[in-house]
Amino acid sequence: MDASQSDRVIIFDTTLRDAEQTPGAKLSVREKMEIAHQLARLRVDVIEAGFPISSNEDFEAVRRIAHEVEGPIVCGLSRALPQDVDRAGEALKSAPKPRIHTFIGTSPQHIAMVGKPPEQVLKMAVAAVERARSFCEDVEFSPMDAARTDLAYLYEVIEAAIQAGATTVNIPDTVGYAVPEQFGGLIRNILEHVPNVGGAVLSVHCHDDLGMAVINTLAALKSGARQAECTINGLGERAGNAALEEIVMALRTRQDYFGLRTQVETRQICTTSRLVSRLMGIVVAPNKAIVGANAFAHSSGIHQDGVLKDRENFEIIDPRDVGLEKTQIVLTARSGRHALRHRLEELGYHLSKEELDKAYQRFLEIADKKKEIFDEDLAAIVSDELHEAPQKYHLEYLHTSSGTGTIPTSTIKLRIDGERVVQEAAWGDGPIDATYNAIVKAVGTPVQLEDYASRSVTRGQDAVGEVTVKLSGNGHTAIGRGASTDLIEAGARAFIDGLNRLAVQERMKKEMGPGAGV
Repeated sequence: MDASQSDRVIIFDTTLRDAEQTPGAKLSVREKMEIAHQLARLRVDVIEAGFPISSNEDFEAVRRIAHEVEGPIVCGLSRALPQDVDRAGEALKSAPKPRIHTFIGTSPQHIAMVGKPPEQVLKMAVAAVERARSFCEDVEFSPMDAARTDLAYLYEVIEAAIQAGATTVNIPDTVGYAVPEQFGGLIRNILEHVPNVGGAVLSVHCHDDLGMAVINTLAALKSGARQAECTINGLGERAGNAALEEIVMALRTRQDYFGLRTQVETRQICTTSRLVSRLMGIVVAPNKAIVGANAFAHSSGIHQDGVLKDRENFEIIDPRDVGLEKTQIVLTARSGRHALRHRLEELGYHLSKEELDKAYQRFLEIADKKKEIFDEDLAAIVSDELHEAPQKYHLEYLHTSSGTGTIPTSTIKLRIDGERVVQEAAWGDGPIDATYNAIVKAVGTPVQLEDYASRSVTRGQDAVGEVTVKLSGNGHTAIGRGASTDLIEAGARAFIDGLNRLAVQERMKKEMGPGAGV
């Protein structure tokens, strides 16, 4: 059946693969698992979980997601090379819904980069698809940089890939070069000129270098493509990928124009967006469509009056449709563990008894300082208290002193490896700088602060502050996060979290030996 005859659009989420290539957005296996479970609740059709040959950690993430996350197809990426395909096949072995996605560059620029003649590139594509089919029946092929590929050659490669067993053929605008009319025309041409195109689902994967990833994707879907490859919050290489939330809500809101549908549970969109933003340490722009803080905010008096009379006067999307309804449980210091667990589970956090006990103790500390605990507070508490990284460094005491005419100083006490206690004091340009100087003195390890960002998680004078830092040392980089009603304490927690993650990377490097990874 020709996939273009169906009104159903397959949503292929590559947040864990392409979006993780965003500079500074490295995720641990546990963090990838957390996002993957949330993507399943969002009801995406396909999760591209990683690039198995790229590292042992990526291999493990793909393997665990494929075997533990129920619902979506789970996909592993591979170049059109035998060792890549085999590694992806190994990661997906015995998984209930596996897919191998293999690719090779087909544009003149990418063929020159490969260093082989076009006919050899075509043979490599066919061989990779055939090899992938020996591992699973669901195989996707991408002619990388298809938007700049010679049309006759592109048709030939697509036809050969389908003949070799590809069940999905993806058309990537790898460098964000296309414009909507052209890209839609490319999809129509493929449907008209590739004889066996009806034997595969036609997919698109667009980048946002010219700010047109979403509109190019929508133009392609309107022209007959039936799979959209996208990421949460539009994250990805360079300027990013097409944003899942914008594609899904455009199809839903303008169903009258597109005549297409997805199976996405749109009420999970904002929860998923916040989770990805928090774990990747990348703040969503306030004016971002659908999930930005201002997406449903109105400041103009005319707008406010119009919305109060009838929401549809100035809103084309009901905020409740993307998960922005208000919580009905008000959490305070008088709330017990049962109420906390109930609300956390509503937000998508399923904690063990030990994890819940840790979160509850922190919840009580913050609740004593605030009249009310909001959902954003809970997300920060979970992020701050439940680390995957072993706690080599633990903050036991922090005192700072600063003010007009006073040199800012900080005294800290750390417990190292659960036994040794170290206390140090230092001064700096401000209380946070002094605290960081004291921590560095205490651990005795050279480390560089590359980036620092803080934000108020909730509103009001008693708001929880969240700090994200990027640290580098000994050839490694790590993102650290911390939260507290005291911003200096949040900064100290973030710095120590980053140090713990650097320590894990250094330990893994020693265990794996020189030359480990790809």
